[in-house]
Amino acid sequence: MERILRVNGGKPLTGEITVRGAKNFVPKAMVASLLGTQPSVLSNVPRIRDVDVVSELLTLHGVRVNYDPGAGTITLDPSNVESAHVADIDALAGSSRIPILFCGPLLHRLGEAFIPDLGGCNIGGRPIDFHLDTLRRFGAEVTRTETGTHISAKNGLKGTKIHLPYPSVGATEQTLLTAVMAEGLTELSGAAIEPEIMDLINVLQKMGAIMSVDTDRTIRIEGVKELSGFRHTSLPDRIEAASWASAALATKGDIFVRGAHQPDMTTFLNTYRKVGGAFDISDEGIHFWHPGGELNSIVLETNVHPGFMTDWQQPLVVALTQARGLSIMHETVYEDRLGFTSALKEMGANIQTYRECLGGLQCRFGQRNYRHSAVISGPTPLRAADITVPDLRGGFSYLIAALAAEGTSRVYGIDVISRGYEHFLSKLRALNADVELEN
Repeated sequence: MERILRVNGGKPLTGEITVRGAKNFVPKAMVASLLGTQPSVLSNVPRIRDVDVVSELLTLHGVRVNYDPGAGTITLDPSNVESAHVADIDALAGSSRIPILFCGPLLHRLGEAFIPDLGGCNIGGRPIDFHLDTLRRFGAEVTRTETGTHISAKNGLKGTKIHLPYPSVGATEQTLLTAVMAEGLTELSGAAIEPEIMDLINVLQKMGAIMSVDTDRTIRIEGVKELSGFRHTSLPDRIEAASWASAALATKGDIFVRGAHQPDMTTFLNTYRKVGGAFDISDEGIHFWHPGGELNSIVLETNVHPGFMTDWQQPLVVALTQARGLSIMHETVYEDRLGFTSALKEMGANIQTYRECLGGLQCRFGQRNYRHSAVISGPTPLRAADITVPDLRGGFSYLIAALAAEGTSRVYGIDVISRGYEHFLSKLRALNADVELEN
C-alpha cells in the first residue's frame, strides 16, 4: 500500500542529523566483493533500499551477507558464488539499475551473467548500451532476451582500450569492475572521477588491483589473476548532506549535519555561500543555517565532478524559489531532470523551463528539444499542495517544498525516497518537522 506523508509546513527545520555512507558508492563496493576470494567488510553502511536490493542479489548468487544496520557494518563472503535462477533475479528487476554492474564480476567468477530489465529514476536516458558495448570490448558475448540480457565469456576477458564520449559514472564503474581481472592492460580515457569512483578504486586496490589515475581522466588498469577481500569505511554521502543543507535554507532553518565532509562538497559550499547560506565546518560535520535577510539569485550549471553535481540541483532549486531576482539553472547531465519543477509551480513557484542552453556554454542537450534550463523568479511564497514523488532526488525536493510551504501538504509515493535517504522520517522528526504518515 502506498504511504502518504502529511506535512504541516511553514516551520524552520532545526537540530542535528547524521549522514552515513554514500548511496552512490556503498552498493558498488558491495558488488566489488564478488571479485574476492575472501570475505570483505564494509563500514559506515546506510540503511537504504539500494543496499537491501544488492544484498538480495548477492544472496541469490551464493554470497553470505551479514548486515548489522545499527552498527552500519556489512560482511560479504563470496566463497560460494553460484549462478542465480533467472526468475529470482527477474523478481528484483525495476527496483534498481545496480544489477548491470554485476556483469564483470560474475563473468570472472562464473563465466556468465544474466541481467534483468533495469529500473531506476526516470530522469533521462541512462541506456545500458554503454555497459554492453564495454563488455563486448573485453570479449564478452551478449545476447538479448525478452526479460533481460545474457552475457558469457567462455574464453575469459582481455584488457582493451575504451574511450567514453561522456564521463559516465556507470560506464566507468563497469569498466573498473571488469578490467581488474581481465588479462593484460586496460586503458579507459574520458573516465568519471567523482569521489565515489575514487573510493571504489581505493576498495579495488585494497583487494589487490593495480590501477592509476591520470590528470586527463585516463585510468589504466593492469589485470591480475586473483583478488582478496577488503576492509573499508565508506566516504559519507555528499548528496544527502547537501539536501539537508538546502532544506535549512528553504525553511529558514538551522541544521548540523554530522558526518558531512568538506573536501567532497567544495563546489556545493561555494554555491551555498553565494546564495546567502551560512555554514561552519568542524571535524564532526558541517553546520548549515539561514542567516536571515534575503537570499541571492544565481546562475548555475550542473556538470560532472568537480563541477556542481546534478543531484545537488533539485533541492537547491527549492531554496532558490525564495531568492530575490532571477536565478538560472542549466542542467547538463540528465536531460529530463527539470520535470520536477511542475509541482513546484503548482505550489506557487515562478519557474519557466527552456530548451535552450541558458547561462553558460552549449551542452550536449542543446537543440535537441529537451527542457533542460530553468529560470526561477523569486521570492515566491510556497503554498501547500498534494504532490507525488517523481524520483529519488525530486522526491526529497518535494519534501523540502512541503516543509517550506504554509499549510498542510500530502506527499504521495514517499517510499522512493528510502532508496537513498536513510531513516528520513526519523530525521525529519529529529529536526522538529511536523509530519505524520497517513497509512
